[in-house]
Amino acid sequence: MNKKCIGCGSVLQYKNEQEKGYIREDKYQDSSYCERCFKIIHYNEKIITELANINEYITEEVNTNAKYVYFLIDLLNINTETINTYKSIKVPKTLIISKLDIIPKSIKDNKIINLLKDTYGIKEEILFQSTKKNINTRSLINNLEEQNIKEVYVLGYTNAGKSTLINKLTSISNLDKDEITTSLIPNTTIDFINIKLNDNLTIIDSPGFTLTNTLYEESDFDLIKRINPKNFLKPTTYQVKDISSILIENKIRINSSINNSLTFYMSNDIKIERVFNNNKLLQDKPTTTIEIPDNTDLVIKGLGFINIKKSCKYIVKWWEISNVICWGIFAWGI
Repeated sequence: MNKKCIGCGSVLQYKNEQEKGYIREDKYQDSSYCERCFKIIHYNEKIITELANINEYITEEVNTNAKYVYFLIDLLNINTETINTYKSIKVPKTLIISKLDIIPKSIKDNKIINLLKDTYGIKEEILFQSTKKNINTRSLINNLEEQNIKEVYVLGYTNAGKSTLINKLTSISNLDKDEITTSLIPNTTIDFINIKLNDNLTIIDSPGFTLTNTLYEESDFDLIKRINPKNFLKPTTYQVKDISSILIENKIRINSSINNSLTFYMSNDIKIERVFNNNKLLQDKPTTTIEIPDNTDLVIKGLGFINIKKSCKYIVKWWEISNVICWGIFAWGI
């Protein structure tokens, strides 16, 4: 039986240093980690691993072999793409809203549940969980045991908190195991990892699904770090006039046709500034016009969302690092 890296799930091998799972031959027998994971854990090295067709691979594997799935999505990544991926999983499943600790108190659980059920048509059970605050973590195990489920796949997009959750579950189950490698860098988990929590339950970690057409590139480590909230979200409101715009990370411009109030639900480390429309940064950039109704949220995939109080004739956007930016509009009703 092939020996796997407990950190990323790749098969350990010592023949090709350029292939995944590489470890020096003299370390092969005694180490639980490949060289890549060892460097990430102990030296915080930022190592990018390209995984071709990873979304299709995960979906096919799970739909073929899984009996039950926990699918993690955090508040800032509720959008059409993540929900469509969730719906592509055809086995019994539960949707888990992770990182409960970052959600502002103004957004009640029932608001999120109503959004997911009414707007996105989610029919399955929805649970809320925070690994950081250890909220509802143990209940995830209890939920499986009550249904006599012996094996569960844990799925989600990159940085949804899958591996961190599983490490916490092994901890509260008093397992003496090496931890799965966790990092903000995409594709930290390369393949599926089986962890036996007890005689009756096995949890399977998975590679993260990858968002398409996001604000950041995989090599933009600083931005990836800043868009992932470390603490409780503090919504920030800007008053915008028709002569000014909001600039996000010097990549996205938002301009309202009327005086308006925009509230940003994003990581507090994101750079947001108000500029006049004659600012040279705004010149000669591609734009798109969108009609926005009253009290509507504009979703920026991979970043968060913006609550717009008043109906406006247009929102202008541009993005200098990729060809398309995906926006979704839904009524949050805050």
